[in-house]
Amino acid sequence: MANQVLRDKNGSKIGEIQETNGKFIIRDAREEKKGEYDPKSNTTRDERGTKVGTGNLLTSLL
Repeated sequence: MANQVLRDKNGSKIGEIQETNGKFIIRDAREEKKGEYDPKSNTTRDERGTKVGTGNLLTSLL
């Protein structure tokens, strides 16, 4: 999967989802890591590694 740029309704970049080593990492517009999703365990974790929930909840971390 290529990087997915997330934009608001005005077209401004608000974040990006990158695939790295089988995990998906979300970064905000300033390239700061906000969390990651591991499809193998089906869990989303925030930037501190705390479990947020089950499934891909990355966009809720922005």
